[in-house]
Amino acid sequence: MTTNAHATGRRAVKAVIPAAGLATRFLPATKAVPKELLPVVDRPVLQYIVEEAAAAGITDVLLVTGRGKTSMVDHFDRRPDVEQRLEEKGDLERLAAVRRTSELADIYTCRQGEPLGLGHAVGTAASHVGDNAFAVLLGDEFVEEDKPLLPAMLDLQARTGGIVLAFMEVAPHETSRYGIASVEPSDLGEDIVQVTGLVEKPSPEEAPSNLAVLGRYILPASIFEAIANTKPGNGGEIQLTDAMFQLLQDGVPVHGIIYRGHRYDTGMPLGYLQAVVQLASERADIGEEFRTWLAEFVAGGSKG
Repeated sequence: MTTNAHATGRRAVKAVIPAAGLATRFLPATKAVPKELLPVVDRPVLQYIVEEAAAAGITDVLLVTGRGKTSMVDHFDRRPDVEQRLEEKGDLERLAAVRRTSELADIYTCRQGEPLGLGHAVGTAASHVGDNAFAVLLGDEFVEEDKPLLPAMLDLQARTGGIVLAFMEVAPHETSRYGIASVEPSDLGEDIVQVTGLVEKPSPEEAPSNLAVLGRYILPASIFEAIANTKPGNGGEIQLTDAMFQLLQDGVPVHGIIYRGHRYDTGMPLGYLQAVVQLASERADIGEEFRTWLAEFVAGGSKG
């Protein structure tokens, strides 16, 4: 185990976003367009996630990409031609929005040659991350802007070292869809628990709690050695959960924060559509008109 597994005091400033998956649930739309760039109103999913990281003080973001996903990097690059056209038109609001994407954080990329699991994807970031703790943000979910999650996770990891996870409470019949944690109370603060175990997709009868793992992790650099020692599981994939459990068994502290805000899950078509509708309904510019139309549509009114 590397020596900094329990290191405390330094807040993570780098984030890794695994985004090399094939997104088969969204085919044929994702044949040429990465799932992470599907728009939620007028911003792609990935931008919401990078904005979440930037708002928490993350200045360095590594995208773990795969074949056919270079357009994700392009989204965060400058577009002088578009900017010039908007400036000539006097459309300063859209000009600022376009420029902002290239100013959120320093964006880097590495390639995952094959989609061999989340653990494998995180492992490809070893040389970029170095010996410091870092955040992992899954590329298909994000949280409410006015109820952030990452700042508390980063602060807790700086205090305790080790691993910090995020949890949400789910109904008992939903435990078979998630990784579920077994926990003990902690005196570190409200909604903070100490994690004693992780079970992948247990039945309601076997679930140790109703706390499901969210797609946000703060990990020590020692996770890379654990990933290297993790054998492939189901489907030949290297699971991040298995590597974290290995560190837990080695005595690395693992804590969790129970998130009370709303999590948008765009990894499946239904969740993606729900996120679009919810966020469109809340927009100051189109929300009122959209809600009126939606209510009429649901009631069986005009489709126009």
